[in-house]
Order: sequence, then C-alpha cells, then structure tokens
Amino acid sequence: MIKHLVATFAVAFASSGAFAQAADTRVSQLAAAEQPKLLETLKTLVEIETGSTNRAGLDKLSTLIGERLKALGGEVQYVEPNAADVYRMEDTPEKPEGIGRMVKASFKGSGTSKILLIAHMDTVYPAGMLAQQPFRIDGNRAYGLGISDDKQGVALILHTVAMLKALNVSDWGLLTVLINGDEEISSPASRKLITAEGAAHDAVMSFEASRAEQDKISLATSGIALAELTVRGRASHAGSAPERGVNALYELSHQLLQLRDLSVPERGLKVNWTVSKAGVVRNMIPPGAQAWADIRLLKTADLAGVEARMRERIQKKLLPESEVSVKFENRRPPLEATEASRALATHAQRIYKELGKELVVDPEPEGGGTDAAFAALQTKAPVIERFGLQGFGAHSSNSEYILVDSIQPRLYLATRLIMDLASGKAR
Repeated sequence: MIKHLVATFAVAFASSGAFAQAADTRVSQLAAAEQPKLLETLKTLVEIETGSTNRAGLDKLSTLIGERLKALGGEVQYVEPNAADVYRMEDTPEKPEGIGRMVKASFKGSGTSKILLIAHMDTVYPAGMLAQQPFRIDGNRAYGLGISDDKQGVALILHTVAMLKALNVSDWGLLTVLINGDEEISSPASRKLITAEGAAHDAVMSFEASRAEQDKISLATSGIALAELTVRGRASHAGSAPERGVNALYELSHQLLQLRDLSVPERGLKVNWTVSKAGVVRNMIPPGAQAWADIRLLKTADLAGVEARMRERIQKKLLPESEVSVKFENRRPPLEATEASRALATHAQRIYKELGKELVVDPEPEGGGTDAAFAALQTKAPVIERFGLQGFGAHSSNSEYILVDSIQPRLYLATRLIMDLASGKAR
C-alpha cells in the first residue's frame, strides 16, 4: 500500500514540473527512492510507544535509532541522564533513571565544518493509546501518535544521513546527530548537552515539524517559564476562632491582584495566572495557598526582569503575619532570530527554489518552545527550527498527521543544505 501511494505521488511530483532545471538530479532521484523507506521507518517509530515517562519504550526506540545510525557509519553513544545535570521542575521524574536517555552519533569527515542535527523521540501520550490510533495512511496524510511531534524529525534525520552516505558525501569535519527523550517535559536532562553541542558546532538544524498549512522554517521560538506563588498562613476554627488564624486565601487573592499586570504585549511577554488552590476543609481558616503562572517570552533577558518585579511586589502584604514566596522554573529559553540564522535561511530558500518551491522563513515565534533554543544559548552560529515534514495535530488524540507529499522536498532540502554547509557554500 505504501509503495503504491509513494509511486503515485512521485509521478505527480515529477509531472507537475516541481523539479526545476537547476535541481540536483542525484539528490532529487534519491529523495524519491527514499520516500517509501521513510514511510516504513515512520510506521516502525510510531508503533513504539514513547511517552516521556515510558522508559522501557524510550529504551527500545533509542536502541533502534542507535543501531540505524551505527549501520550508517556513525560512532554511537547512549547518554544516560546525570543527576548532577538534571534541571528540576515540577514534572521532572524523581529519579534520573526515569528520564529517557539520549542517542548521539558522530560522523567524522574530511573537512572542517561542524553540523548538528537534533530531534526528539518522546511524545506526550500515555501507554496504551497506540491501540486507539495506529499508523495509517489516508490519501496525502500519514497518521499516528507522535508522528508529527517528533517522530517524523527522527525519521527525516535517519534518511537524510542515508542519502548523504549514498551520495558519498563526507566533506564536513563533523556531522553530529543528537536525539533526546525528554523534550516534552522541557528537556530536564538533555538541555545541558544540547547547549554544549550547539556551542561546539558551526550550524544547527532542528527537525520539529513545519506546519501543514505553511511550508516554512523558523528562526524564533517562544521562551517558556513558570512561576509558583506560595502563601503560608495559620489554621484556626472558622466558626469559633477565625481571628486566631491567618487566612492564606485572602493573602493569595491580594497577591494575584497586584501581580496581574506583568505582561508587556508589545515585547511578546505574557504572564498569566492560570491555576490556584487553597484551604483544607470548609470550616478551617486556610493555612496555605498556591498559584501558578504561565510565562511566555521572546527575549531571554525579559525573564530576569519579570522575576525581579514579582519578588519586589510580593513584599507588600495584606496580612503581615503571612509568609509569601515565589519560585521560578526556566522551562525553556526563547530562540531569537540572528543575522547568521537569517543568512542560512536565505540559502535554504535558494535550495528550495531548485524544486520550484517557495520556502517561508518565519522570524516570529508561534507560542511554543523547542530544544533549538538550548542549542542557541551559547553560540553565535546559525540555529534554525522546523526542518521537519509538514504536519498537524501535535498533542491531539485522534488527528496527528504528516503530509506525505512533503517528504521528497524536505529530504532534498536537508540533504542539499548539509552538502553546502559541509563544502563551505553555505554559512
């Protein structure tokens, strides 16, 4: 079935004149030949359940990925989470061994350029959901849990490396593939390594999916943080001695009112209090209360500013005997557009035009955050997101898919761009 569909799309793709005269025929022909293999890989990846806390599934998939990369000539390492490097957040597994390991493959070449390819293998779905939505193809859509976010990225990297090997291309200094298993829980164990590898390479290509409705790559993603506001009061009987208590709910309400205007829309800074809880039982003055804020930002420096203003404001209390504190989680920094990433994106657009296709370069974030931001933290080298297939429905239970007809052009783009980065034609 898959081969029949691929043949149909390949004929349509060629007959439409999509491959312009300037296209590299070696690469375009290989992309067409690789498409059915990539769909088979996607089927295999989707059929292994890899929720972020499913260590058994993540081990199984990471072993498969490692074996595939080793067969392609890579020096493969399985990087286990290190307790000293884990950034603790509210949803971080208690023990490091509960976090998925990373797969790192190094391909040494004859040149000097160092190129990093990143994607993640974990999903948001709990074990058992595979039975409700197995891999299937319906027209131009291939469905499956995690297929868009981000198993297509893993598959695209594997088959791009396979194409480079088939083309006998190895004029980079180092081509590194890094696949992590904790992205969906904000990369507590992998962020340090991703940052270090980003700093050690001359260009980073991240393979989150492009949008089904817009064929694009992205130069920016949102930063994500969380603020946890905690109030400690004193319990007392609500009927016979309320005056002996310190009502944590009253103090929390006061604090939220004075912390409600921290957003700066013109800078893309959004601070929204979204969850709260207080009290124990109806007839007790609440001794404790908490609230949580979702924070989105476009500039790395804005988080420090929000934290400083919040800590200053909580000093003004409604109830002097209450204790008020705030804790911040820097879940993910923003990826900011740079001149280097703009230049490389322009080169990518020229490559896409070889196919007669237009590649949109988006300099603005869409609200979500990705690991590309960690890769960019300590480097001035270009870091670009959304080299993956066009897809839709991430984090949904019945509508996640990729567009089959995006496979050939995206394989072509990734392969040609790596070739140009390796030879020094792209910077």
